[in-house]
Amino acid sequence: MESTSLGELIEASDLAGLSRFIDGACSSRDWNLLEEVRDRCDEAVERGKQLWGISQYAEYRLALDAPASFAAKVLTDGRGRFTLGPLWEVAASTHTWEDLAPHLTIPTTRAMAAHERSIRGDVVPDDDYDRDILSIPASLQPWEPEYPVAEYRPDRATFPEDGHLIPMEWIGLPKAPPSTLDDDGVSDALLDLVRPWWDDSLGKAETAIVEGSIEQAIATLGLHRVRFAETDLGTAMAAMTWAGASGGGHGRRRGTPTGRAGAWWVLLEALEYDAVPDDPSVLGEEASALRWVLWEPGEHISGWNLHIGIEDPEDGLAWILAAVDSA
Repeated sequence: MESTSLGELIEASDLAGLSRFIDGACSSRDWNLLEEVRDRCDEAVERGKQLWGISQYAEYRLALDAPASFAAKVLTDGRGRFTLGPLWEVAASTHTWEDLAPHLTIPTTRAMAAHERSIRGDVVPDDDYDRDILSIPASLQPWEPEYPVAEYRPDRATFPEDGHLIPMEWIGLPKAPPSTLDDDGVSDALLDLVRPWWDDSLGKAETAIVEGSIEQAIATLGLHRVRFAETDLGTAMAAMTWAGASGGGHGRRRGTPTGRAGAWWVLLEALEYDAVPDDPSVLGEEASALRWVLWEPGEHISGWNLHIGIEDPEDGLAWILAAVDSA
């Protein structure tokens, strides 16, 4: 493959030809050439050519396929804005922490990659990344579920399906209480899970807090009958992580570590912790006293949807989130 043909493709703005050129560079494992494609396309963009997509595809393939020393170069803040997923998640899907760690120098991307690799089963020492980036430990706790992860390929990405496809039964709802309570930290944490669904997409979300039960909280939305399932902490964490990792129908995917951190925030707020305790195992023990419910206002909703309820029987409070975004 000769760089002179690359120049012709760039000047012709031949997107299909450039994509094939990138595929060829990957097949021959010529990572220096792939970097050249990216650099020369960036230069062409400055001259007005619409080749930013090709530049980003070259970076995506570097993150996905190249050795860790090359992949790490594209894991910088601001890169990969329009790729199939965050480049640190792409790279961490195909490289071990042992391979990546020596080459990651930016604290943010190092921490995100560390969390992703830990979720995928690598052992990542606590002192190997900045704990303040996500403010939770990278190591999975015994009370956490096995989180489904994204799979990246050269031409596509497969993301976990709806994270809470569990059997539900129709129930009638009681009369709504006369009033709801003001939003609090739990509400903020629940809404933050799905913020890209309305910030960057076409979705909507609402919460409600009542002195009473989850069923009464749902009834404040004007519903009389819903599909309903009592569940456990692990299933609830998986559902919240799934939602927090996604960008909804049109927003940018945030990645599984971000979703997991959001789910932890909900848990910490519900248990009235200001920060992760020194012994995170107590969270699982205390959360067992909470009631966790997944529900839906009708038959299974297409697109993105998270309807969840949390009840604290001791304090007599219940929170619900109803969030949807169309496909």
